[in-house]
Amino acid sequence: MAILHNGVFIATLAHGLIGLSLIWDKILLERPETRSVANYVFWLGAMSVLGLCLIPFGFHWPGRALFALAFSAGVIQLAANFFYYAALEAGEASQTLAIMGGFSPLATYLIAIPLLKQPLGRESVLAFALLVGGGFLMFFSEPLDLGRVLGPAIGAAATFGLSSVMQKIAFEGTNFVSAYVAFTVGTFIGALLLLLRSKWRREILRGSEKASPRSKELYFINRFLSGVGSFLIYYGISLTSPAIVEAISGLRYVIIFVGVYFIGKYHADWLHERYRGWALIGKSAATVLVIAGLAILGISSKGAVE
Repeated sequence: MAILHNGVFIATLAHGLIGLSLIWDKILLERPETRSVANYVFWLGAMSVLGLCLIPFGFHWPGRALFALAFSAGVIQLAANFFYYAALEAGEASQTLAIMGGFSPLATYLIAIPLLKQPLGRESVLAFALLVGGGFLMFFSEPLDLGRVLGPAIGAAATFGLSSVMQKIAFEGTNFVSAYVAFTVGTFIGALLLLLRSKWRREILRGSEKASPRSKELYFINRFLSGVGSFLIYYGISLTSPAIVEAISGLRYVIIFVGVYFIGKYHADWLHERYRGWALIGKSAATVLVIAGLAILGISSKGAVE
């Protein structure tokens, strides 16, 4: 069972699940009844309270400083998700999220340099470069309305990077369960803070009332899938470098690329996004870079699994 303690494998599995979830997120965000980003992020944070279920499985008080660190990381993570879904709503799914594939791991690495002894852990620098390069190639594959998506996408990249590094410090200072519980408490409190703004409070309450039972069912099933992926992300960060975990996020954009391509081909009414010409060539080349990076990471971490 050594593979369950391999950060690269865990992060790859996590981003694969989140990639599938994000495709459905984009479909839901194009529906009027599930369109509100505030409503979306509120329930994402509110459901994080389920992390308290881990308390019987190894939680102990980590001390005021570490608890505050992990708690703050949770609040920042929710802010990152707000930027993330605002960017997703503003642009094409693969275009907008591809920005994250390049900027997020780079931001995480830069933030980690002064705060962590090994910003990339023991993982391959070449693999990191290929994964980040794949994300940026996805970004440059087709024109973007940068005025709409660049701000929230970079905001998401920076806050995700900061939260990931803070999580890593907390995981190194105590056990996984203790840090994770403190983190989810922060995420839950962050969700409650969204209710303080009257505009968001109305969107959350009205959105929940207007959504059809089918939309609610699909949303919460998708949130469960995303939640499992997110939990594995945090576990992966506890095992390896947060910059590497973020770099592997290129896999989710590959899944989005492939998923959107086939949805556009067989269910054109679900998404209006299409690939042709240079966009198709560029995203295909980016996919090759991401797969190459993952292959190198897999080879370099093989000894750890064995």
